[in-house]
Amino acid sequence: MRKIIIAGNWKMNKTNAEAVAFAKELRDKIGKIEKTGIVVCPNYIALAPVNSILKETCAGVGAQDLYWESSGAFTGQVSAEMIESSGSEYVIIGHSERRQYFGETDETVNKKIKRTLTTCCLTPIVCVGETLEQREQGEMKEVIKTQITEGLLGLSSTQMERIVIAYEPVWAIGTGVTASKEQAEEVHLYIRELLKEKFDEQIAEATPILYGGSAKPTNIKELLEQPNIDGGLIGGASLKVDSFVEMIEIAEQMFRG
Repeated sequence: MRKIIIAGNWKMNKTNAEAVAFAKELRDKIGKIEKTGIVVCPNYIALAPVNSILKETCAGVGAQDLYWESSGAFTGQVSAEMIESSGSEYVIIGHSERRQYFGETDETVNKKIKRTLTTCCLTPIVCVGETLEQREQGEMKEVIKTQITEGLLGLSSTQMERIVIAYEPVWAIGTGVTASKEQAEEVHLYIRELLKEKFDEQIAEATPILYGGSAKPTNIKELLEQPNIDGGLIGGASLKVDSFVEMIEIAEQMFRG
């Protein structure tokens, strides 16, 4: 049975002091969580201090991006090995904002996934999703299929066992608009069918697929009730401890095992 994962993507928010304060408060509130996967993804410079606080808890820590080389003259970039050395266990790859603002492509997503999988411990959270224009033009399935096919190109079934996928309807990110539970479930099911076609049924059924479009305490329950939605990659609602913990507690109550 797939585990429910609630992951918080802080994006470019929180100073180190603010990140530490959040981590301490989170640590004190998740002591009874046993079944739900918890991930927080701060900025690079906060990875080590947040890890030092959460390392004895059930929460994992992840980076928001990485580069596909292990070292070299790549000013401003951070490698998988550096992220792993901070104590982190996850890394987000291919977020729509990376695609929109920083030139991320399916090819670079593929390079980053493969580089991440050369480490012993990092779990890639691979993001896919369509824009409003693409959805309105009926291109949603084509876009998702291309992102899955090219992003996961060359990966083995064994490597896929380490991957989490997040579906981001780009038109719902940061807008306050959320895909309906039916819209979200339709795409999650489609992604699972693509994984079955590309790999096999076992991989398709085992891969966690998170919803990443303006999920919050008021809608997370109805999303998690859908059979193919395995959690959330949370943006704005993950920046406040109370709302983040509320979603974790809702997920814990809905454990499917």
